[in-house]
Amino acid sequence: MNYKSFRKPVLLVGSGVRTSGAARLVVDLALRTNVPVLTTMNAVDIAQDTLRIGMIGTYGNRWANLILENSDLVISVGARLGLRQIGHKREWFAPNAKLVRNDIDPAELSRNIKDEEEKHLMDAREFMETLISSDFPDCTEWKNRCLAVKSMLAKYDNTEGNDAVEALSLLLPENPICTIDIGQHQCWCAQSLSLKGYEGRILIGGGYGSMGCGLPYAIGASISTNNGIVYCIIGDGGLQMNIQELETVAREKLPIKIIVFNNQVLGKISEIQHGSCQDRYAQTTASSGYTVPDFEKIAKAYNIKATTIHSYHSLKQYESWLIDDRPCLINMFINPETLLIPKIKWETGVIMPLLDDELKNKVDELLK
Repeated sequence: MNYKSFRKPVLLVGSGVRTSGAARLVVDLALRTNVPVLTTMNAVDIAQDTLRIGMIGTYGNRWANLILENSDLVISVGARLGLRQIGHKREWFAPNAKLVRNDIDPAELSRNIKDEEEKHLMDAREFMETLISSDFPDCTEWKNRCLAVKSMLAKYDNTEGNDAVEALSLLLPENPICTIDIGQHQCWCAQSLSLKGYEGRILIGGGYGSMGCGLPYAIGASISTNNGIVYCIIGDGGLQMNIQELETVAREKLPIKIIVFNNQVLGKISEIQHGSCQDRYAQTTASSGYTVPDFEKIAKAYNIKATTIHSYHSLKQYESWLIDDRPCLINMFINPETLLIPKIKWETGVIMPLLDDELKNKVDELLK
């Protein structure tokens, strides 16, 4: 393919890139050509630092979905492009773009997303090596426009959850290892956790684990890096699923930094019960059968230093806790009414909430 014939290409990467050992090849191509890199949820750590634009999909960054929608070439590598990425009507996915798909699974490639898509059944590393050796265009001007849109919309959809994740990002060292549990905070992290350096890891639940996976992930990650520091970002519901593993953390003296996003509700589920079930809550809120213990006292019972803060603004007071060689738990309260936005509306493919007309026109002008 003559890639130079396209004005607005994007590289869309999924977790297959990491599995194949091709993550560094993505970084190398992006640094050389400035092609905008978008990711799926499970691959958000592949494009970080100066490469970070955002995640696509149902709860993806608004600007990332708009960039995808306005691109003229989508090169998808190691991403299965499931319903959460493309929506339930395939014609809504990158409607004006040529689609090039790489996947190692013939069953995934047997699904047509576009009628004239180009398919490459091969390992993602092999495909990236071929792509790097191709005559790929300089995308600097197009990427600058994408970054301008990102800057323009950076705070438009921010909730307290996003702001808390961004505040934590600023306190993390270069190339950290982060593990993310399941819940609203998972999406806030996928949207807003921005790492310094290109070698950091975000081990996210995705489709691989259920609530409670974040702490065991962190234990495994720490042991596998010779008792290295790991940042475990977890919700109050997820922590209660495997709270006994605090004993493992304490006994093995693992420097795991547990940051609890404590909104005192099962947020992801209660949000669905609010939006789709007319506030008929069941076992998700204090009034419907769900309660939360005092995590600070529990952590201290395991001889893990702990504190409770009532705003993410207080995180910086504990910056030293995040870099020492001891485990800790920071119990951080979040407003229980904080929702996940933006969200692509399933019935229409429209990103909600809507942009105001003036801002929408500015974005459209930059991406045309």
